[in-house]
Amino acid sequence: MADPEKAAVPTNEEEMSEEEMEDDEEEGGGGGGGRKELVDKLMKDPQVLAALQTKLRRFLGTPSGYISSLPVVVKKRIKALKKLQLQYTELEADFYKDVHALEVKYDKMHQELYDKRRKVVNAEHEPNEEECDFPSDDEEEEKDLSKDMEEKAKIEDKEDAKVHDFDENTKGIPEFWLTIFKNVDLLAEMVQDYDEPILKHLTDIQLKFHDQPMGFTLEFMFTENEYFSNKSLNKYYEMKCAPDKEDPFSFEGPEIFKCKGCTIDWKKGKNVTVKTIKKKQKHKSRGAVRTITKTVQNDSFFNFFNPPPVPEDPSEEMDEDTQALLTADFEIGHYIRERIVPRAVLFYTGEALDDEDFEEEEGEEGEEGEDDEEEDDPDYDPAKDKSGKDQQPPECKQQ
Repeated sequence: MADPEKAAVPTNEEEMSEEEMEDDEEEGGGGGGGRKELVDKLMKDPQVLAALQTKLRRFLGTPSGYISSLPVVVKKRIKALKKLQLQYTELEADFYKDVHALEVKYDKMHQELYDKRRKVVNAEHEPNEEECDFPSDDEEEEKDLSKDMEEKAKIEDKEDAKVHDFDENTKGIPEFWLTIFKNVDLLAEMVQDYDEPILKHLTDIQLKFHDQPMGFTLEFMFTENEYFSNKSLNKYYEMKCAPDKEDPFSFEGPEIFKCKGCTIDWKKGKNVTVKTIKKKQKHKSRGAVRTITKTVQNDSFFNFFNPPPVPEDPSEEMDEDTQALLTADFEIGHYIRERIVPRAVLFYTGEALDDEDFEEEEGEEGEEGEDDEEEDDPDYDPAKDKSGKDQQPPECKQQ
């Protein structure tokens, strides 16, 4: 049935009265053209767009009323389909549990390879010619380099800060894990300058899977050092693999929901996760001023081993800051488990890095920088070129 209000609206210009057309012309200068210009201007206004987005968000997830308008018999069939969907979701959870069991099975075989990798990295085993028989693009490129290019490279190396102190007598692969951390943006953001000397002592990251409850542990192995007495630092992650009773259709597979760090036994004056600050306090009545020393948290990779606690009661809500910290923590733990540990050498060489991990070429950045500079310049006039002469494109000329 047609809407009577919509039926009363003229569908074209011929059905509008002359008086209405005159009003439109007076308001917009040529019928709908004025209105269109006004709408275009409004849609370019950031405040208007923000207000529209806020209002539109209110309608997200709001039922359209279509389902509620269906006959009872159709609604019952939809319920039957939802029940089937729930059964599918439960089977999907069982599937992921079986996948985890397979991961545990193959992890035992992976451990042998990880152990061999650890020995090579830490100079416990020197690979023979057969073990080193792997094609290398770098070696082919080195053969093609001319002497001039080699000399140029040497000069540039001397001009830049010295990258490392390694030579042909170097044992193992020094700073293997530190280099990986610096190559991966997700980890590099966490590592501070004062963390690097400690991470040079990191010899291995070991991954251990757990069945009951489902989860895994990351074990960071360190050589003896002047910073802490621990031989290893552990991070435990617990996962759940069951549909939520309140919202079963949101299930997308196993997810980390809890983590636990460990206590780091810092040596005196070596704790990089805290810093001491001095503050002046004034007595309210006497006016006397005193200086107090306060210890506060310091940015450091090693805060990774002291995550915020997860409430034991699932119904207890976390504040936004805690939720954000845990979300980031879970992402990092998952990334180390899924990608860093299995493909460590490829992150060391940079071959496993995503495209977004690389910066844009200098030429492109330079061009963008020039545009930004002109826009920020209060004296910049787009109607003039760099020579100062008036420059107006043909399509922008006044009619």
